[in-house]
Amino acid sequence: MANTEAPCLFALQPSHDFGARVAAGVGIALSPHEERDFEDGEHKTRPLVSVRGRDVFVLHSLYAEPGQSVNDKLCRMLLFIGALRDASAQRITAVIPYLAYARKDRKTKPRDPVSTRYVAALFEAVGADRVLSLDVHNLAAYQNAFRCHSDHLEARPILAARCAGLVGDEEVTVLSPDIGGAKRAQLFREELAARLGRPVAGGFVEKRRSAGVVSGELLVGDVAGRAAILVDDLIATGGTLARAAAACKGHGARRVLAVASHGLFVGQASAALSTPALDQVLVTNSVPPFRLDRGLLGHRLTILDAAPLFAEAIRRIHEGGSLVELLSHPPAPA
Repeated sequence: MANTEAPCLFALQPSHDFGARVAAGVGIALSPHEERDFEDGEHKTRPLVSVRGRDVFVLHSLYAEPGQSVNDKLCRMLLFIGALRDASAQRITAVIPYLAYARKDRKTKPRDPVSTRYVAALFEAVGADRVLSLDVHNLAAYQNAFRCHSDHLEARPILAARCAGLVGDEEVTVLSPDIGGAKRAQLFREELAARLGRPVAGGFVEKRRSAGVVSGELLVGDVAGRAAILVDDLIATGGTLARAAAACKGHGARRVLAVASHGLFVGQASAALSTPALDQVLVTNSVPPFRLDRGLLGHRLTILDAAPLFAEAIRRIHEGGSLVELLSHPPAPA
């Protein structure tokens, strides 16, 4: 049933700017709240307006940055959701553009933690009724981890629309930088082909990891004389993309573009993105690119706004609309 009262939307620091764009897209103002740090390292968060009987959304992107670790942000969000539950909010949706610990979704060594499932249990324990995220690393693991309602948005239409404009009439091959992401690349290839109105070739690049060292130069697919588009869910150090881009150029690609939903850009990412083999990188603003050299912005790196997508999802959740329909017909990218 549609809710006739406007929703409350809170955005914890430092997700305020992204949250303000989302709120503007919904047609509301961000609800005020307090975040207070104490000298002993503890903190508290609380709403500054009544949420009794309200449909409440809490937005916070869980990436690390100077002054706040991933765990700091996660704890603040959990405590705030708990405070909202105690203040009698009717429904609480955790809106998490970048979900921390989503990559640790299975045991890869004996006695390994399954952190994705533990994080889900924390959100449920403090009273979250549903969770809304963008392009998690493993969708099946994400959906299985939560017992509460879990919604998943996709940046693929946003990224594919921009790529379609960039490649124009060029012959294109879409590739995964490793075999594990082949399905993700296939879906992107289908989206791009529909936008271009012509077939798009596919392929993947070999990736081997041993003792922390990544290698592999084998490329499956035809990239000679073509624009190659590498598709991944996130960019961390950028080493995988740089290696795959070099393989594409080595096999005769005219230019190499890389797209990803999330740009963490940790470690030596600036150097990796500066490699001559990589011509352009597109990511969303789920994580601000504060770690990168400023000279890369606008020159090598393009940031696409995911706020309209989240705004429309929040509106539909609040009004009882269809997110399946939203994924089929997302708002036009800026």
